[in-house]
Amino acid sequence: MSVLRRVGLFLITNLLILITFGIVISLLGIRGEGVYGLMLICFVWGMGGAFFSLLISRWMAKKAYGIQVITPNTSDANARWIYNMVQRLIEREGLPMPEVGVYHSNEPNAFATGSSPKKSIIAFSTGLLNSMNHEQIQSVAAHEISHIKNGDMLTLTLLTGLANAFVMFLARIIAIAIDNFLRGDDDRGGLGFLAYFLVVSVLETVFMLLAYIPIAAFSRWREYRADAGSAKLTSPSAMASALETLGGYTGMLDKKNSFSIAKIQSRRRVSIFSTHPSIESRIKRLREMNIH
Repeated sequence: MSVLRRVGLFLITNLLILITFGIVISLLGIRGEGVYGLMLICFVWGMGGAFFSLLISRWMAKKAYGIQVITPNTSDANARWIYNMVQRLIEREGLPMPEVGVYHSNEPNAFATGSSPKKSIIAFSTGLLNSMNHEQIQSVAAHEISHIKNGDMLTLTLLTGLANAFVMFLARIIAIAIDNFLRGDDDRGGLGFLAYFLVVSVLETVFMLLAYIPIAAFSRWREYRADAGSAKLTSPSAMASALETLGGYTGMLDKKNSFSIAKIQSRRRVSIFSTHPSIESRIKRLREMNIH
């Protein structure tokens, strides 16, 4: 799987916004008044791109996956059970009720996203609902609710925004240094507009991949924390059972359908770019909770 697919819809959108902002800055000829001026511009524009991605994340998820939102008065018995189940768990945590939805996909998956607890959504794939029993589905829902309770989407946005600012600043500082190095004593030469833009774009892409490493590390840690939250709301054995069921679908997962905000994965090998720990390590921690 390519790096971009691992990054997922959220970070792909964020990168596109970052590049767009970079193009605008270049077209306007903005390089900042000195180092501190450039730093301020990069911080404002970098954080802006990340928070814009967060603000549209719920809308984007609905459009990208064709999520059918479940209403409280639905006549569908299965949909009503899902809604009521989420509502019971949410009330236990003292959180506002999120939107609850279902989307069609053979891949067993669920995710939560949104700019705040009041504007969040929890979505389940039909593949997950068809492959798990009620206890397992409830534990998965509790996992996603834990993401909302912990403010994981906001924390990820802050980390991504800081990464944006760092990437934009460092890419331009290096590009400016190269431009100055190539200029003659008569101040002629240098990179020129097009070459400067290309150098900045390449550096931003490389630095964004490097900056993604600590972001992915945080993402793996938050999955362990959400598993623990699910274990407290339901039970460690229920969450472990859901992960074991998911692990059985390793060869059937739709690799094109990924939403890295809170996607459950069954990949055995975990790289520095992995947003989730392995199924095995997550189950092991849950089993240890059961023992204690």
